[in-house]
Formats: sequence, structure tokens, C-alpha cells
Amino acid sequence: MSFVKNQVGALEYLTAEALQGDIVHGFSTRYGGVSRGELFSLNLGVHRGDEKENVVENYRILGQAVGFRPEQTVFTRQLHGTIVAQVGKNDCGNGLFREVTDERDGLMTNEPGVALVVFSADCTPILFHDPVTGAIAAVHSGWRGTAQGIVCKAVEAMRQAYGTEPSDLQAAIGPCIGQCCFETDADVPQAMLQTVGADAEAFIRPTGAKFHVDLKGINRLWLQRAGVRQIDVSEDCTCCQPDRFWSHRKVGNRRGSLAAVIMHKEGARP
Repeated sequence: MSFVKNQVGALEYLTAEALQGDIVHGFSTRYGGVSRGELFSLNLGVHRGDEKENVVENYRILGQAVGFRPEQTVFTRQLHGTIVAQVGKNDCGNGLFREVTDERDGLMTNEPGVALVVFSADCTPILFHDPVTGAIAAVHSGWRGTAQGIVCKAVEAMRQAYGTEPSDLQAAIGPCIGQCCFETDADVPQAMLQTVGADAEAFIRPTGAKFHVDLKGINRLWLQRAGVRQIDVSEDCTCCQPDRFWSHRKVGNRRGSLAAVIMHKEGARP
């Protein structure tokens, strides 16, 4: 299994072969939108200083290619926590057309026609699909969320809410900052070792007084511990490719947002 690059005119987005069934999904790049200046061109964040009509049009462009409408989207309000909220059709439009007030770094639903959206600009986006129950989830995992095992919390939340069996789950870990570029002080590896245990050492590389940490690898380890077996992992590093992906580490706060989107098709049944 692997990630596939999709090109529709100037638009480029990625899909994961692990995510199969009656769903649509995509991981955005910077290419193919109408935003201008520092946000050129596919900014999908509503709080990046972009004009609202540009952001809505960017969702229309991406959605037309992927298979969702802007009005179907539900956004997170990401504060690097571990809350995974259950949402449904009544929540559609929250984020893009109405402000989201509740903190949540993850979303889940079993209702068709609800497009879950999480954001990143070096942090790790993870999408889930349960082909048995039809449930889906989307998670934003920064280094704090990774240390706290937010992906495991998402798996457990899906089990409790929808009866999901972890062995049935399909998961895709999208583009994020790679170990090559994620240089940290000692606090980050210490947080990983405290929660993950000695197994985290395989994903931490000391370089003098600093450390390079593999967020994708640790999230995959969490998923495997939770019983997930079908896992795709993107090879792309957002920081290595700032012209293709938004990267906070590379350009700072003057940047747009990437989005990962997943939706169960309307009219489909598991």
C-alpha cells in the first residue's frame, strides 16, 4: 500500500491506497487554489489572514475533485489535546461557515455526507475508515498529541461509539514533518519515552545536544498497539518541500494550512 498523487488541472492532492470502500478522502498540498501572496495558492485555513471567499473557493475546488461539497465540511478546533468529538449532519458547515467553539483535535462520525477536516502545517494528519460499520475519523496529532497517543484514543472512541473492531480499521498517516527535519530539545523525546516506553527509542535519534524524532513512526506504533493492521504512511516531509506543502517549521506563522478530509459517501451503506 502507498500514497497516490492526484492531479486535476493545477490542483494536487494525495490519497492513500489503504483507505478503501464507500468513502472519499484527500490530503491537500499547496497547489491548485486561488489564495494570493504569502498564502499562494491552496490555503484551507480560515484563520490565516486569507479572504473568506478565497478559502471557500479553495474548498470548492478541492471538494469537486475529491467528492465533497464545502457545505458538508466539519472542522476541528485544534489545541494539541486528545479530544475526539462525535459529529453528524447537524454539524456540517461548522468551521467554514460558522465558528467552532469546542476544543477537539479529532472528529468521528458514522453518518454519510459529513466531511471531517483536520489541519496541519508539519503536524501529523491521520484518517480512519471502518468498512464494516461505515464509521470514519480524522485526527490532528502534533508532538504533544503523539506523545499522549491521540490515535489510540480515536480507535477506542470509535469502538465505544460504533462498535469498531481495531483489526477492521484502515488508517492513513499523511504528510508531516519527517525525522530528517524535526529537531527538538530533550523535552520532546522525554515525553515520548514517558508515555510510549522504551519502544520509542527506535524513533529518536540523538544529534549532539538535540534530537530528531519520527512522529510518523511513533503514531504507527501507537496504532499497531491498538490493534490496527492496515496502515499507510506517507513518505513526504512537509518541511523538506515548503514549495509543495505548508510548513510552520520552515516559514513560521506566515503560511497557510493543509487539510486532510474524509467522508462516507451519501447513499452508501457499510
